[in-house]
Amino acid sequence: MEQDFSTLATTDYGNVLGRDQFIDISIHPLFQDMKPISGPAYTVQLSSGDHLMLHSAIYEAPEGSIVVVDGVDSKNAVAGGNVCAIAKKRGIKGFVIDGVIRDLGEITAMGFPVYAKGVFPVPGKKQQYFELDKPITCGGVKVCPGDIIVADIEGIVVIPKYKALATYQAAKAKVKLESRMTLGDWEASHRLKVQQAIEAAKKAE
Repeated sequence: MEQDFSTLATTDYGNVLGRDQFIDISIHPLFQDMKPISGPAYTVQLSSGDHLMLHSAIYEAPEGSIVVVDGVDSKNAVAGGNVCAIAKKRGIKGFVIDGVIRDLGEITAMGFPVYAKGVFPVPGKKQQYFELDKPITCGGVKVCPGDIIVADIEGIVVIPKYKALATYQAAKAKVKLESRMTLGDWEASHRLKVQQAIEAAKKAE
């Protein structure tokens, strides 16, 4: 059975991964009550003011994938309502876009998850070709085809494919351990750690 990485929050992965695996906070959910998503990345490279390859990707990305886009900048919208509707129809779980979209009202109404920098009314052109599903950079993080994306209200994590299951298991184990602690247990442990850290900081002065 395929692992559902969204059974854990991005904060849980934040306990076992470094910040270099987390996409910049400028890329965020574009409407309230957006459901968490997880799945393998299908990567798309664009050029400034051009959205051709994203419009191609919605027909090429496999069902269950998350389309991850390097939009280069935020000069023009790279997707709108119809593009998202087709992606949803084809079983794509959502978009993570280093750039902007338009038709937010339509996208919100259909409930299609889009994480992006914002909205802008003017669309881009369809002129620049790039090969699909190749390594890109999105929000400062290298994303390779098949890397696991988990996105929720706390952020977006890119889990390298080669260590995805091990990362999930490590994060789940930490969650399980912490769930056994009462608030009093956590407070005692936390207070000790803070005191030790303060002592170490003073010695380092």
